[in-house]
Amino acid sequence: MTTNTQRILDLAAAAPARDGEDLLLLLREANELYQEGFEVLRRTVAGRFAGLSAGELVAAANAAGMPCDVSQDRAELLLLLALAEWEMTPAAMAYSEMAEDAARRGVSLIPEE
Repeated sequence: MTTNTQRILDLAAAAPARDGEDLLLLLREANELYQEGFEVLRRTVAGRFAGLSAGELVAAANAAGMPCDVSQDRAELLLLLALAEWEMTPAAMAYSEMAEDAARRGVSLIPEE
């Protein structure tokens, strides 16, 4: 069974040889897997930091390089902590590189206006 991470890595490896609609299809699939992976990690981070106060969450997020303050609610702070961790995963890095390369070649999930 292929994990989300492995599938994103496979899609990212295949992307340079694709263009147009084929590249867009790869990008869409990778985006869905990226979102699923991030959501799993977000729930994991929420559980890991469940016992911390808002002040402790702010300190942890700031230490992770995610500027924030105590005016933000707990869900936002946990989201920032998850994002800091997620951005360092192979799946997120591969997807970001894939999306940036696709955008340079005129392919994006965001429609042009």
